[in-house]
Amino acid sequence: MSTPSEPPVDPRNLGPMMDPDVARVESAIEAAARRGDFDDLPGAGKPLDLPDSHDPDWWVNQRIASGDIDSEALLPVVVLLRKEFERREGTLAALPDEKAVREYAADFTERVHQDRRANPFQKMLAPAWDPQDAVRQWQALRAAGPVVPSAPTPPDSAPPARRRRWWRLGRRG
Repeated sequence: MSTPSEPPVDPRNLGPMMDPDVARVESAIEAAARRGDFDDLPGAGKPLDLPDSHDPDWWVNQRIASGDIDSEALLPVVVLLRKEFERREGTLAALPDEKAVREYAADFTERVHQDRRANPFQKMLAPAWDPQDAVRQWQALRAAGPVVPSAPTPPDSAPPARRRRWWRLGRRG
């Protein structure tokens, strides 16, 4: 790094011709370093927590493990749609009227059809949802009374068995 008493370096005088965008970025980085913008950054001087084996996605896995990224957002659309379909009773219970139920069911079915058009050869499919069926379920839920949320699982229960990862079957290497 250069000391604060040195004049700014003109990237055009550094040697072979530089792309103007690269030169602008380099001069901005150098000006920030002279101002001390990179001093006292969190994690400065600390080693990266890298895995023992080569993993090009180490930083993504680290962010997922720390909870910065919602791991459900990484699932395929069809899996998210199936999960949403499984939780439909809770969603229906929160809807205020028949019109909202019909709109929600129509929107859900449209998203299912969009996914099927985008992935015509996938084996797992999310079910389409007839708005009339959704209204019948909503009316039955309203007649049964308020939905009581299920009790959370105690933390000292046994963890679920590890599921086999289906996406690794086709990749050998």
